[in-house]
Amino acid sequence: MGKIIVTENVSLDGVAQDPLGGEGFKHGGWGTEILTTAREDWAKVLQDEALASEALLMGRRTDEWFAAQWLPRSGVWADRLNSMPKYVVSSTLDKPKWSNATILSGDVVEEVSNLKARLDGDIVVYGSTRLVPTLMEHDLVDEVRLILFPVVLGAGERIFGETSDKTRIRLVQVRPVGDTFAFVSYERDRGGQGD
Repeated sequence: MGKIIVTENVSLDGVAQDPLGGEGFKHGGWGTEILTTAREDWAKVLQDEALASEALLMGRRTDEWFAAQWLPRSGVWADRLNSMPKYVVSSTLDKPKWSNATILSGDVVEEVSNLKARLDGDIVVYGSTRLVPTLMEHDLVDEVRLILFPVVLGAGERIFGETSDKTRIRLVQVRPVGDTFAFVSYERDRGGQGD
């Protein structure tokens, strides 16, 4: 059975919106400013994750953005991302933009549950700030990995919005990434249900 892993770049106050700029967010580009001095450390974490993963899961907007960023590139990380299987959740998309992608157009919960049952290994979700809350709400996320950027934005779209109930998670790992970032990993704590 596959394992859904949400990996996000976030500010210390949990904002995931527009880290590289270009989306019209008033604080857009907050990640780019920091990455100018620490890109290699950050890239190593994400490259290692991509090399160890089975597939990518994303929404339509993330498919469009990642395709534009990664299709023109080559190298170990780009080659892995471009070649690995991708699953795009969308009710409006006819053809994915990124290579080797399949559209999941039915009920999100059913489609992702079936995907988890079919695949073995890690199914990573990058970006997809609209998809992640749905996955969390329906207990489909097994692990959350955050790369914390040393900035507080005070406003912006957060990775976790309102949910109908609390979600219990447990700390798996905390480690520095270079001298700029913190990598924090949490697993879903399903043993605490009914508390």
